[in-house]
Amino acid sequence: MAAPRGRAMKWFASIVLIVIGVIFLLPLVWLVLASLDQSASLSVKWPEAPSFDNFIAVLTPETSLIPLTNSFILSAGCAIVTVLAAILAAYPLSRYSMRINKPFLYGVLFGTCLPITAMMVPVYALFVAFNLIDNIGGTILFLAATSLPMAIWMMKNFMDSVPISLEEAAWTDGASAMRTLSAIVVPLMRPGIAVVFIFVFIQTWGNFFIPFVLLLSPEKLPAAVSIFSFFGQYGSVAYGQLAAFSLLYSVPVLALYVLVSRLGGGSFALAGAVKG
Repeated sequence: MAAPRGRAMKWFASIVLIVIGVIFLLPLVWLVLASLDQSASLSVKWPEAPSFDNFIAVLTPETSLIPLTNSFILSAGCAIVTVLAAILAAYPLSRYSMRINKPFLYGVLFGTCLPITAMMVPVYALFVAFNLIDNIGGTILFLAATSLPMAIWMMKNFMDSVPISLEEAAWTDGASAMRTLSAIVVPLMRPGIAVVFIFVFIQTWGNFFIPFVLLLSPEKLPAAVSIFSFFGQYGSVAYGQLAAFSLLYSVPVLALYVLVSRLGGGSFALAGAVKG
């Protein structure tokens, strides 16, 4: 890198990274500035009279509070169901050597490749047959089913890092498989469970298509769907309120991303659990 050619490549790479950073930063700058501008447009400009009127306008039960609450119910419910099912599915895959392990895992991986748009027609017909249309509980179950394949893969990887010798000691004392799972494996892999929970939560938080199809009542729609209320007829858009709502909508996700980064930097620290 000390040669002239190396220094030129270094400067070129730095310029490219700066340009990419500016491209990603501009939409965030527009969100912040437009949320403080009563006459906001698509252009990035400093507001003439900055105010919090847009936030005041969107902080109403119908506009923000109820949709954000619905989003939290859907995301938290989906994450809880997915984590519980993934733990029960990953445990035998991690602890028992069976011929069906690899085919089953590859089959689960294939489930992540199915396009959701192709699945929604039979799923909608199934929901109509079981009278689950416009039902939050049924929507949570289907969201959990779509998140389960990736959750099983992640949970199995985390579970593989828990020493099986700890369970063997418990089995010697007469503990059952479910007892060792709940009392030994799950407590030791809590950081991994938290990562899977947050991953599923964030994925569900931004899901638009499934709630849009399966939920009909305005009071049951999550924030990802109710954001359409800021788009009026004939192309009119309340850009200021849209930006303010987008900032409020992104706060929980940003908080969870920070939590993921803190959890991802740690380790299971199981070295002291097993004596040599």
